[in-house]
Amino acid sequence: MTMSRTTKRARTYTTALAAGLGATMALGAGTALAAAKADAGTAQHDIFATGTASSLAESTKAQADAHRKAAEAAAKAKERAAEAKKRAAQKAARDAERLQTSWIKPIDGKYELSASYGKAGGRWAHNHSGQDFAVSVGTPVQAVHKGTVVKAGPNGAGDGPAYGNAIVIRHDNGAYSQYAHLSQINVKPGQQIKTGQTIAESGNTGNSSGPHLHFEIRKGPNYGTAVDPQAAMRAVGVTF
Repeated sequence: MTMSRTTKRARTYTTALAAGLGATMALGAGTALAAAKADAGTAQHDIFATGTASSLAESTKAQADAHRKAAEAAAKAKERAAEAKKRAAQKAARDAERLQTSWIKPIDGKYELSASYGKAGGRWAHNHSGQDFAVSVGTPVQAVHKGTVVKAGPNGAGDGPAYGNAIVIRHDNGAYSQYAHLSQINVKPGQQIKTGQTIAESGNTGNSSGPHLHFEIRKGPNYGTAVDPQAAMRAVGVTF
């Protein structure tokens, strides 16, 4: 059967239209797919950007917290140090106050007790009037209690050449302490002395058989008023 020209043209148009619609649909699908891919890429980028910003914020917060904790720890350490320094100063003040109300030995360190009070010997006109501390020349001699220097100088500070260089101090309980055979005197009459203050250096001056400190406790400032220094010092809490 032979088709007419009109039928052929109709079929050709229909085929072209179908092809056009197919191409249009394919193009639309491609465009939609491309758009979907673009949207997915944008979404992934947004998620990455959001995650990065969140991580940065958390890191910044962590650093800020660390700095704050470090500053707080430093402040507390400073407070503790200040409090410790304050307590140390208060203790030192209390110790200093207690020292001034206490009595101590005339030698702060190693020594040997040699001639004692009341001992007889050829070097003295009468029995020994004090307690000797055998130490090397130049050993620091300290005041056994606070007081006022009443005598200081050579010739036993006026008590005679047998004492060599000597010092006498009057104390607040009415007693006197005497230090003799000194190589050096660091105080002068009328000077106020604190407990433990270095007043001289031991020596071998006067009637002395070797380096030592001659120490006396007296009822008055002059020779002839000495009492047993060990007994007198025990009465104020000090033993040799």
